[in-house]
Amino acid sequence: MGTKPIQPAASSDQEAAENKTEEKRDLPRSKNRVVTMAKYCSSLLLIGLSLSALLVVAFGAGDGETKIGTYELKKGKMSLKVTNYGAHMMSFIVPDKYGKLNDVILGYDTAEAYKNDTNSFGATVGRVANRIAGAQFTLNGTLYKLIPNDGKNTLHGGPLGFSKVIWKVTDYKPNDVEPYIVFQYLSPNGEQGFPGDVVAVVKYTLLAYNQLSIKMKARALNKATPVNLANHAYWNLGGHDSGDILSNELEIYASRYTPTDGELIPTGKVVSVAGTPYDFLKSNSVAAVVHDRKSGRVMELFTNQPAVQLYTSGSLGDTKGKGGVVYKKSGALCLETQGYPDAVNHPNFPSTILTPSKPYEHQMLLRFFTS
Repeated sequence: MGTKPIQPAASSDQEAAENKTEEKRDLPRSKNRVVTMAKYCSSLLLIGLSLSALLVVAFGAGDGETKIGTYELKKGKMSLKVTNYGAHMMSFIVPDKYGKLNDVILGYDTAEAYKNDTNSFGATVGRVANRIAGAQFTLNGTLYKLIPNDGKNTLHGGPLGFSKVIWKVTDYKPNDVEPYIVFQYLSPNGEQGFPGDVVAVVKYTLLAYNQLSIKMKARALNKATPVNLANHAYWNLGGHDSGDILSNELEIYASRYTPTDGELIPTGKVVSVAGTPYDFLKSNSVAAVVHDRKSGRVMELFTNQPAVQLYTSGSLGDTKGKGGVVYKKSGALCLETQGYPDAVNHPNFPSTILTPSKPYEHQMLLRFFTS
């Protein structure tokens, strides 16, 4: 397959600026197009994708709603460690082409360390992922003012979003044929300024053939409210301690993207990727593919969400992580499947509003193999 080097971002202030979007039904079939991450450090939002044993270590006392724990799911050579603090993924281990096992996500050694995390390593972010312009929106004639935590804007649900709370473990089956764990969080009316009570659920499941399923659901109990959850895992298929991901090859099946302004807020336009550095198209079989040639690991991503945010750790700098490893800029990439960012302030974007009669369901399927 041919490779296409990605052009470097214009400046460090714009490293998280571009949002790239794909509409599956409009997706053209293009020439083979595999993008090498070299010299590329940016964040894009891509629109319109497709979807076609357990060890508990508790800190402190409580009934599952007040204690922080770590939980490990295992199936074959694949294992996943998570914590109910922010429903974070802490580690994910899969074999490389030689059978060697490595942890392929960035993070910390202990669940407690995530309390001070500012990078959202492996987090479940919400109530609304990405940015909301001006930390406010109007819904059904009422102006809601949120808590800004990214300049004058709200990012990932605010300073105490879903990644900064303790979730309840409602079910887990470590010895099941398909081992899984379920987290639940009740977000009260007014939390971080959002209207209405919301019940959110995240389920992690290990499937056959080295597949990881992540399902995020939410219900509005009494009021209409925006909900847009995202998994914020930082992937480095060479291993979390292997350095940068600039030699990785990336394919994203997106035909359009959403340009942003200087504050990383979508302008409201939806633009073709043709002729831009954001054209990652190859075919229309899956949402995204990442390939690390040195380890041979390949990750395929499927989702039912209309967009994915690509972030290549342009703002990550000298963060001490697992085993004392220092994570640096370009040390991983995030593929955050989600609804359009700031959709509450753009009527032309697909709605992210939930009502008691309209629940939310977000599915991700990640398949790992070697080549």
